[in-house]
Amino acid sequence: MQTTNNVITGYNTEPKVSAPSIASSAMLVEFTASVWTGRKKDKRASSDVTQRAQAKTGVANVSKKLLGDCAELDAVQKFVANVRNSNTGMTMPWSNMGLRLLPTAQYFKYHEQMTAYQNEFWRLVDTFLQVYNDAVIDAQLKLGDLFNPDEYPSADTLRRKFGFRLNYQPLPESGDFRIDVGNEATEQMRTQYQEFYSAQLQNAMDDVWKRVYEKLSNMSDKLDYTDEYVEEVYTDKHGNTRTRNKNVGAKTFRDSLVSNVHDMVELLNVCNVTGDTQMSAMASKLDEALRGITPDALREDAHLRAETKRVVDDAIKALPSLDF
Repeated sequence: MQTTNNVITGYNTEPKVSAPSIASSAMLVEFTASVWTGRKKDKRASSDVTQRAQAKTGVANVSKKLLGDCAELDAVQKFVANVRNSNTGMTMPWSNMGLRLLPTAQYFKYHEQMTAYQNEFWRLVDTFLQVYNDAVIDAQLKLGDLFNPDEYPSADTLRRKFGFRLNYQPLPESGDFRIDVGNEATEQMRTQYQEFYSAQLQNAMDDVWKRVYEKLSNMSDKLDYTDEYVEEVYTDKHGNTRTRNKNVGAKTFRDSLVSNVHDMVELLNVCNVTGDTQMSAMASKLDEALRGITPDALREDAHLRAETKRVVDDAIKALPSLDF
């Protein structure tokens, strides 16, 4: 591994985004999903618990799972949680209202993935609805006196409680105010939006750096060990006693340790909507430094592991100062 070309230097100050127009290099996307929770507060049971405990009314609530443990409903809920995480990973923060910044270069990959998620979402919903009526019958046994038939909507009504929506929007530019409120008011709104635009763009770029920092820090930690072998006695499958060397100093890490950093290289390239040279340089250096390196090689080669950690540590030192 060549070490002289892999040192990343000169990038340890916080970058300031000058808020250029990125309307052609990014868009806004809003992903929303709705899922029936299958939970409901039982007022009568809540009152009973409070009275038995001689507690003040309202200090305790009994929340019941209307279907008990329904695997099909759980599958929908867990799937949506994973999709939300994936959506966050493929986009950048923009506003507190659910809008995310989507680089134009990421659009086709994002749309293809989210469309596949949408299809799988409705497949899981349909699977749940097919067993729903039977699940309600089973719930009577599971809930006992807590069961209330009026709390269960029909399957058709229930389907409307599920939703999966994507909404793409162009990214407005700061000068695009087409309302008649007078020149002074228009200029004030334009200035306010420019400040908002700059802050949100800075936040989006900082988010990329923070993700890179998390993956690099994890790799540095996992590679920080020295091999230490001891002789271990064990019994093989034939009942014979044997000895072998066991590395008790090694840290366990998954193969994804390396692929996660490669993903960050792609993230740095795709999310560089401002054309930031610091971000481009970091992507190039990491790509060069980790090219050809495999998880097994890192586990087996102490020198390679140490050199890789050194390069990763150099990259961490070169990251912008963002109060990680």
